[in-house]
Amino acid sequence: MHATQIVLKPLITEKSTWESGARNRYHFEVHTEANKEMIRRAVQELYKVRVTGVSTINRKGKYRRTRFGPAKTKDWKKAIVELHPDDRIDLF
Repeated sequence: MHATQIVLKPLITEKSTWESGARNRYHFEVHTEANKEMIRRAVQELYKVRVTGVSTINRKGKYRRTRFGPAKTKDWKKAIVELHPDDRIDLF
């Protein structure tokens, strides 16, 4: 897989914004079949930074009520990437 197929989008939340400033950790939505080494190489290639650690979380989709009956949102995978202390990613 290509790097742009692995890292789908950065997640901008209150918690992720705080962690990027305080702990130099960034959150991304990634492909569900990507492993930690693939995510590490993709972030290094896309953002030209040094990655020191990767944590992944599999998120289950939620059940929602629609006018057509119950529906389920998609399952997705979240990656928390820790960078070298000298590197930063400008997401804005």
